[in-house]
Amino acid sequence: MSSIGTGYDLSASQFSPDGRVFQVEYAQKAVENSGTAIGLRCKDGVVLAVEKIITSKLFEPGANKRIFTVDTHAGIACAGLLADVRAIVEVASIESSNYRAEYGVPIPCKFLAERVSSYLHAYTLYSAVRPYGCSIITSAYDNDGPQLFMTDPAGMCHGYYGCAVGKAKQNAKTEIEKLKLKDLTCRELVKEAAKIIYLVHDEVKDRHFELELSWVCEESGFKHQLVPKDLYQEAEQYAKAALEEDSSDEDEEM
Repeated sequence: MSSIGTGYDLSASQFSPDGRVFQVEYAQKAVENSGTAIGLRCKDGVVLAVEKIITSKLFEPGANKRIFTVDTHAGIACAGLLADVRAIVEVASIESSNYRAEYGVPIPCKFLAERVSSYLHAYTLYSAVRPYGCSIITSAYDNDGPQLFMTDPAGMCHGYYGCAVGKAKQNAKTEIEKLKLKDLTCRELVKEAAKIIYLVHDEVKDRHFELELSWVCEESGFKHQLVPKDLYQEAEQYAKAALEEDSSDEDEEM
């Protein structure tokens, strides 16, 4: 930082001489230090999966979840600072309920993602506030079918077939690119999502983690909800088997 001039990271509204906003970059760094979250969109729905790092054995299972339902048809997965995420989820819920009250129909995923991204962007414009240290993946099933959007702390928003944020996003993207998403069903994709989270998990740095899985598809009644327990267990077993197979292949190569 000192090589390009100190003091440019004191305000979220100030550019450095080379056109960077350091406060936004710090927020993105907070996201990169978080557990991996992925979103996968297939022909009949969307699956969200999160690697929730457990920093203490004393935590209650299921606490501090990182997948949220913001409307009956829409859900959010996140990476970054959990307190910031909860504030954004509250904004998304209010936007969803206001749209439903005004127009009498569920909010389209694109509108929801764009409104939330505008809110995130607003917090990069004023020196009295700081950017939110979180990225969110928004999924829904609306009139246009399954939809998936990702928004970063700067307020950039894009639609995706598959996306990843967090610690191992690059490895996760590599694994996602191997999938033929348009040909898979949501039930198959749940297993693949669990497999990706297990494969990219860093066993050395973060020993304990909890897998979170949700979907919105025809099988869930076009409602965003956590994956049923039997399918969750099936996906977890499939992921662990794939992980063992991967590690045994590595041993053979050595």
